[in-house]
Amino acid sequence: MQNSFLYKDNEYHVEDVPVKEIVKSVGTPCYIYSASALKKSFNLYREAFSSIDPIICYSVKANSNIAILRAFARLGAGFDIVSGGELYRVLSADGDPKKIVFSGVGKTNEEIKFAILSDILFINVESIEELSAMDITAKELNKKARVAIRVNPDIDPKTHPYISTGLRESKFGIEFDKALDVYKKASVMEGIDIVGVDAHIGSQIFDLTPFADSLKKLIELADLLCKEGIDIGYIDIGGGLGISYETDDIPPEPREYADMIISELGGKEYKLVLEPGRSLIGNAGILVTKVNYLKEGETKKFVIVDAAMNDLIRPAFYDSYHEILNVNESTEDEEIVDIVGSVCESGDFFAKDRKFPKVKRDDLLAILSAGAYGFVMSSNYNSRPRVPEVMVKGEEFFIVRERETIEDLIRGENIPDFIK
Repeated sequence: MQNSFLYKDNEYHVEDVPVKEIVKSVGTPCYIYSASALKKSFNLYREAFSSIDPIICYSVKANSNIAILRAFARLGAGFDIVSGGELYRVLSADGDPKKIVFSGVGKTNEEIKFAILSDILFINVESIEELSAMDITAKELNKKARVAIRVNPDIDPKTHPYISTGLRESKFGIEFDKALDVYKKASVMEGIDIVGVDAHIGSQIFDLTPFADSLKKLIELADLLCKEGIDIGYIDIGGGLGISYETDDIPPEPREYADMIISELGGKEYKLVLEPGRSLIGNAGILVTKVNYLKEGETKKFVIVDAAMNDLIRPAFYDSYHEILNVNESTEDEEIVDIVGSVCESGDFFAKDRKFPKVKRDDLLAILSAGAYGFVMSSNYNSRPRVPEVMVKGEEFFIVRERETIEDLIRGENIPDFIK
């Protein structure tokens, strides 16, 4: 956790603030992020790639709180977005439009128009129909849409199937062997300005080989396009570098990743675009929850907490592991428990059959590595208000999202006259 999350005098701290102090102010559950961990993660990338100075586009879908976005923008980051809403967030956080790339398979005409008028770096095209829609929209605006075409390199990243995006059966991108024809069609479209090639093979990847294989294909395609008279300025290699959720997880360091990519580029003058997300923010956040009840089942013991799958869905959705700690460093004997939430689903759990020090009611637990795909995937399922988000900087903490209220749950809903 990059030394920003640690025990001091037996109490868990985020930087120099005890978690208990934050909980006294905002209650539980709550997300807490470390500004120093975020900065350190970004700087590791920047330093690793300093010899080629790429555009490091933080993947907004990992965590889109505008305080997080502003922090990355101040560090000089660009942004990888997948919706008009994310574009609005980035612009609201003073992100540089010239460092924004727009991915995603289902961009609407309104989103395409918003991107073109915002003068972003480029849009990653995912299908021929989408390319045609961009051409039409750009001509209506009397502008050109800067685009890169996302190709599907059919490479197995050896990760969870739900977060594998570069296989032949994936919904993402255009088949590699069809890419040249699509580029040729794009090159004669009046509303299209071709600037790059793009691929993204998946997420939470530990092996550098798939990245190298994908990059080789992108360079091969870019070189071919240049020979065909289609100038390529950018190669967007996507993101996907994994992080450590368990102690046995040993992902490559950004330096290893950079060395491999720089070697594969071999001095070619394409401008590199990276789209890291999880590896920048995943280990910079935790979810804090309180033990509500202990329950002895016939075959299991349950620790029932006040957070639930609607707050952090990764364990239920991906069967993902998150390390969990008692906020008070515990020396109690360990027992086998399920740590579960109160949502009415059997899949509502944070840990199953986990060896864990004995806890008591009202103990605070910290669910680690929750900075990515945590709050952004939360919901109001079971009519549960969404939780607050807090950012810590040194000895201070700041509420960067207020806890929703009960009244917020029905905001925007209306009862029609016929049932009043």
